[in-house]
Amino acid sequence: MPLPVLYSLRNCPFAMRARLAIYASSQQVQLRDLVLSNKPVEMLKVSPKGTVPVLVTTNNQVIDESLSIMQWALSQSDPDDYLDATTANALADMLAVIEIFDNEFKGYLEQYRCAKRYHEPSLIEDRQKCERYIADLEFRLCLHPYLMSDKPSLTDLALMPYIRQFARVERQWYLQSPYPKLRQWLNHYLQSRMFSKVMTKNPMWLDTKEHIVFGNN
Repeated sequence: MPLPVLYSLRNCPFAMRARLAIYASSQQVQLRDLVLSNKPVEMLKVSPKGTVPVLVTTNNQVIDESLSIMQWALSQSDPDDYLDATTANALADMLAVIEIFDNEFKGYLEQYRCAKRYHEPSLIEDRQKCERYIADLEFRLCLHPYLMSDKPSLTDLALMPYIRQFARVERQWYLQSPYPKLRQWLNHYLQSRMFSKVMTKNPMWLDTKEHIVFGNN
């Protein structure tokens, strides 16, 4: 039986969160890992913008935004209720938090990472811009174990790759920073079977054309 095809890049945070949601949905896809310097013609035909992730469903629907792929996957199957289907306005609340990080935090995070990489004098200032958002997550995690409630949600999966990047910029500072709940939350994901499966290193699809099945199996 044919599977949806997912074009992905192992360390891209957007591709990562798409894979997280697919894994959480207990579905399977045909995974095609790539490098951005060598994009498959097959992917560019269906999504000319040339960014990952790109999902092609079994009925040839093309979804090339990571958050849309997450919602698609969990709308097909959501065994652990990541969309919190029984709570009114839950999805809207999740999407509102994710939007802030996608539209605001992401830019500050990139500035912070560049400041560290190129030894720019704005490093501390750039980190402090990120911390405004990190402090909000710490506050949320002081109220409950996950970002939205007592159980994991779409928000946790969508933001985890960002926080993983943030934690790696100044590792020693992060380990001593005043965000113990955030560290605990991130470690929970980094040490999980889900993350191990999501981050498995596969051969590049263009090199082998190997049929690799990814999913919770």
